[in-house]
Amino acid sequence: TVLEAEPEILNHNVETVPRLYSIMRPQARYQQSLDLLSEAKRIRPEIPTKSGIMIGAGESLSEIHQTIREIASQGTNVLTIGQYLQPSPEHVSVSRYYEPAVFAELKRFAELLGIGYVESGPLVRSSYHAADQVHR
Repeated sequence: TVLEAEPEILNHNVETVPRLYSIMRPQARYQQSLDLLSEAKRIRPEIPTKSGIMIGAGESLSEIHQTIREIASQGTNVLTIGQYLQPSPEHVSVSRYYEPAVFAELKRFAELLGIGYVESGPLVRSSYHAADQVHR
């Protein structure tokens, strides 16, 4: 139904690495998020797809790299990577604040995997520079 409306871009945030899904997104399933991105690309390949992840909740760099690989393998066109910030005391605590250099490396990594537009930085959120993303 959403794709029939011909959006300029379809966004579905993966949010975190698979190991943390049951903690960070207990109502969701990691593979289902990847499948949604893949299916959208299969049905309407001309519509750009976008996803985002937040880092700093206890994942390892190798888990981040694997998650980016899996997002890229769905044909995702746009990726945002930002620093996780604890929204309330009931949510998972911040485990690590990543340096800007790590975000820069993750951006290069995602681009090498074929993601055409990557926003990566401590203050990046899913809507960060959204107007620029849609016309890529």
